[in-house]
Amino acid sequence: MAPLVYVCVRPQQDAAEAEYASFRRAMELDESQLERVDLTRDSLPADAFDRWRGFVVGGSPYNATDAAEHKPEGQVRLEADLARIADAAASGATAALFTCFGIGVATRQLGGSTSRAYPEDTGPAEITLTDAGRDDPLMGGLSTTFTALTAHKEGTAELPAAAVLLATNDACPVQAYRIGDRLYATQFHPEPTPEDFTDRMTVYRNDGYFDAADYDIVAARVRAASVTEPARMLAAFARAF
Repeated sequence: MAPLVYVCVRPQQDAAEAEYASFRRAMELDESQLERVDLTRDSLPADAFDRWRGFVVGGSPYNATDAAEHKPEGQVRLEADLARIADAAASGATAALFTCFGIGVATRQLGGSTSRAYPEDTGPAEITLTDAGRDDPLMGGLSTTFTALTAHKEGTAELPAAAVLLATNDACPVQAYRIGDRLYATQFHPEPTPEDFTDRMTVYRNDGYFDAADYDIVAARVRAASVTEPARMLAAFARAF
């Protein structure tokens, strides 16, 4: 069986290495079962959809809503590659899970829209499954309301026409959706433990996600959070695809 692949879209290599380890642990896979491709360095291989049976897309400091003229060349290139993955998964040709930054690219590619109107503070957020989410093959086994970790400056304003809303909250109403039965997207980060997340915060403490002077306060709130359900979704994705 072909392996799954973690798709790196983080330019910061230390954060990317840690994110890959978080995904692998949450998905209960070894390095041969979850390979890596770094789109910040290389284009998506021409044989990607033959080489890998499914894709998990990590987060990034990039924003899909950045003005096109201000996007660096590397961001433009990797967004085009993510769009290819989104099209393939939406058509059922592969499986994919887009997280955080990735949901914005997938949403835009598949006919929805993103907006800066739905940011969330760095830290734990309460997520609630919709009726469709409670019946979903991957998310239906989760608690109806659970805690996940978030840190983002944009969110989905309008779902793609084919999308089924799976999870929501007041601050950012689109927290997860599915298109068909092989494309999933989450606004929250499903992979990190609180310890992983606070380590990542040190990398991005000056990037505007929170006031750098409040690092200790935010980190304490993260460490106190009980975050178990999102990883269960990732494990279910690995088993399903």
